[in-house]
Amino acid sequence: MKTGPQKPTGEFEPVTDPERFPQAFAVCWNRKDARALAMLFSDDADFVNVTGIWWRSRQEIFKAHEYGLCVIFPDSKLKVTKTKIRDIGENFTLVHARIKLTGQAGHKEQNAGTRLTIFSYVLEKQGQKWLCCSAQNTDIVPGRETHIATESGELKAVDYREGVSNSASSS
Repeated sequence: MKTGPQKPTGEFEPVTDPERFPQAFAVCWNRKDARALAMLFSDDADFVNVTGIWWRSRQEIFKAHEYGLCVIFPDSKLKVTKTKIRDIGENFTLVHARIKLTGQAGHKEQNAGTRLTIFSYVLEKQGQKWLCCSAQNTDIVPGRETHIATESGELKAVDYREGVSNSASSS
């Protein structure tokens, strides 16, 4: 049974340690609170999702996640499995996070299954808290190097190393 999003509260604990940002994102996601999730981002933040849709403000990020958490991900859970941070300036930090997504709604009789992704977040320190000014989510496709576009326009994950025996084929 689909539970749908809880009543958005917008309540969240500000992120004061950039390494905790992915976990804060996951907490808001798992509560299905798009308003609180959007508050983790600066007003003029950018967010690029796994299919290349580019949202250009906190309000657009909120609207997209409000829809997604209700329609595509109502029973989903995010689990952060690995985090790496790199300072890129006095008030900026890059955070990479490996995240496991379970419970995505199926589509047209097709089970969605479990997905692994890597998020890249650029955080800016504003006062005592860190806000995300840019985020990108990338699906992990094990054993593949890139995508090719088929004649029908579909993207297919491929590995150019298949059948090649050299040092470049180890990953």
